[in-house]
Amino acid sequence: MSRPSDATLDPGLRDRKYWIAVLDKIARPVLEALRRRELRKVMPLQAKADDREHYSHLEALGRLLTGIAPWLEARGLDPEEEALRQEYAQLAREAIDAGTDPHSPDAMNFSCGLQPIVDAAFLSHALLRAPVELRGKLDERVRAQLAAALKATRTRKPVFNNWLLFAAMTETALYQLGEPDWDPMRIDYAIKQHDGWYLGDGMYGDGPEFHFDYYNSFVIHPMLVDIVEAMGEHYRDWGSRAEAVNARAVRHAATLERMISPEGTFPAVGRSLAYRFGAFHLLAQMALQQKLPADIKPAQVRCALTAVIRRMIEMPGTFDENGWLKIGFCGDQPEVGEGYISTGSLYLCAAVFLPLGLPPAHPFWQGEADWTSRRAWGGQPLPADRALK
Repeated sequence: MSRPSDATLDPGLRDRKYWIAVLDKIARPVLEALRRRELRKVMPLQAKADDREHYSHLEALGRLLTGIAPWLEARGLDPEEEALRQEYAQLAREAIDAGTDPHSPDAMNFSCGLQPIVDAAFLSHALLRAPVELRGKLDERVRAQLAAALKATRTRKPVFNNWLLFAAMTETALYQLGEPDWDPMRIDYAIKQHDGWYLGDGMYGDGPEFHFDYYNSFVIHPMLVDIVEAMGEHYRDWGSRAEAVNARAVRHAATLERMISPEGTFPAVGRSLAYRFGAFHLLAQMALQQKLPADIKPAQVRCALTAVIRRMIEMPGTFDENGWLKIGFCGDQPEVGEGYISTGSLYLCAAVFLPLGLPPAHPFWQGEADWTSRRAWGGQPLPADRALK
């Protein structure tokens, strides 16, 4: 996806152009369809369960925007990227309008079934990550539609696991939207329950039991970090947890970085593997927030993530003939999709793009560096790993 004329660029800026090209390839079919209010008409529905047509469209919107939101806020870009950023910011606002307008043919389901609790939260997370372009620039009509849609998820009870954070994230977004009736109890319960589920060394149980999967990165750490940061000032017992919450997230990000092999692969373990490189949501967030461990250089994270993106996105069968993602971990693998997986679910892969919110001059986008596993298997000096405690 890199053009030959990019060969003279710094390797980091060449990678940035590649990331932008991949983002554009993934995001454009979704947002262009919503701009035309034709998402229901044109988005294919690949799924095992018959009910996913009620949920898949909100999944696509919320998950896509949570990943690209920091880029929508980015400044200091070259003219070509800036023009694309502005285009996408407008597309994103129009997509939110299309999905929350009750009279739209693409009006999305926020009020029926449990799944909307999840994807309203991903949409809410996007609002936190783009306070100017998504929250600040919404007109009052769309803001009111959006608030009403998010509140509609309150009629159902979240599952007793990482889903508690979905309810908490939605209330956080309602506060940020200026809604006076935001519910502190939903936030309090999620924060304190996850503190009780902490197992050590940067790992939380997904509910009362530990699951060997990527949900600590897909959901738990990213949402917990941002909820505590956004809302910690309201109650002392929320704010007092910030240091521990962040230290645990940093440790887990270090573990994720070590899981990327020299070839740009990572273990295919646990559920929801169809989210592809969304498995590195937390690592991307720690890079964006400049919270990487001291012994991990930003450039090595970029190089590692670029290797993963290339390995997965360039596998034949990843997209259908019209550019929509297909279910799979690496290519076309429909059998990897659980019953809750559908076409819209796959767009959580966009979470890897969070560092595009860093300006091109940031060290993340400069130079090259081998990541930990590449150094380890190349016989290079290797820092010892250590537990958080």
